[in-house]
This record gives sequence, structure tokens and C-alpha cells, in this order.
Amino acid sequence: MDDDDLPRRRDDVLAALIRQPLDPLSVDELGERIDTLEAEIRRVKAHRSAATSHKAVAEALFRKN
Repeated sequence: MDDDDLPRRRDDVLAALIRQPLDPLSVDELGERIDTLEAEIRRVKAHRSAATSHKAVAEALFRKN
């Protein structure tokens, strides 16, 4: 079972982030939020790429045996 198949916890950080109202934020705060989210997206993509690479290596290793 992949982690993607597991149900998300009720206190999921992403769910809380999505529910947060944006109206109280200033334009500068919105810009900071965008920058932070874009940095997080880059971090997650890099981690996904590394995980995919590791998975491919492991699958190739086990196929050879």
C-alpha cells in the first residue's frame, strides 16, 4: 500500500492551509505566502524525483535476481 492510498489525517496541514482565509493578508503577505508555497513546491518536486529514482533503482535491482 502506498502512502497515497492512506486516508489523510483530520489535522492535515494542507487542509488547514486551504481553509485559511486570505482576506486579512496584505499584498506583501500574499507575496510572501506565494514565495513560500513556490519554494515548498520545488522541495516536494525534488523529493518526488529522488523517491522515483530510488524506486526505479530498487525495481531494477530486484528484477535482475
